[in-house]
Amino acid sequence: QPFSIIGDRGAMSDDRGTLIYEIVRILRAKQPKAFVLENVRQLSTIGGGAVMERILASLSGAGYACDWSIMNALHHGLPQKRERTIIVGFLRSSNLGFFRWPERKKKYKPLSEILEANPHPRYFVSERIKNKRHAEHTATVTPSIWHENKAGNVSSHPFSCALRAGASYNYLLVNGERRLTPREQLRLQGFPERFDVIGNDSQIKKQTGNAVPVPMVRAAIRSVLHAASEDARRNVQARAASA
Repeated sequence: QPFSIIGDRGAMSDDRGTLIYEIVRILRAKQPKAFVLENVRQLSTIGGGAVMERILASLSGAGYACDWSIMNALHHGLPQKRERTIIVGFLRSSNLGFFRWPERKKKYKPLSEILEANPHPRYFVSERIKNKRHAEHTATVTPSIWHENKAGNVSSHPFSCALRAGASYNYLLVNGERRLTPREQLRLQGFPERFDVIGNDSQIKKQTGNAVPVPMVRAAIRSVLHAASEDARRNVQARAASA
């Protein structure tokens, strides 16, 4: 939140921004072989990149070889444009030489596979809001999710803009006429159908808005595990060859 575009971006001057040092403390104490960290896209640019430099320096000081990239849920099969800064680190520096960022998928799941066929009437906005949206904007694709930004400008896409825990309830509207249901929000984040919807609409909105896109972070973790196992395999081969 201290780095988010919708927050005040207090960064390290916000107590929550200094939680990275708690992560570093845990890394020093527990020495995991690798880690994956996730935060908002702005983490990499705030302060002209100075904040990211401080974070990477702290992680390096804890003994980890690191790399970072911007990953987008849209590039990992989900119809949601959700960009996040991902940092990976390895205790064994040679692991980093085998690490490759996951390849981007050219296609994402269509909204038609995400949206519910018969959502409850309570998710539909009033005629006043609906008419206001349609007076301001005309979609070129259907189905689409309409997005109203902080300046009040409306746009529509065959995917969703990033889900946000604290956004207004009419921030994203399906076809400019209804809100997303809890199940649709979970699907947009890549949660499986077996994932239970527990809590009211407001609680689910907060949970999904704060969640990490499952396929995206899964791809990053798999790449980390592959790098570590490939490095170990090469070392075993090298020792066997020299024996």
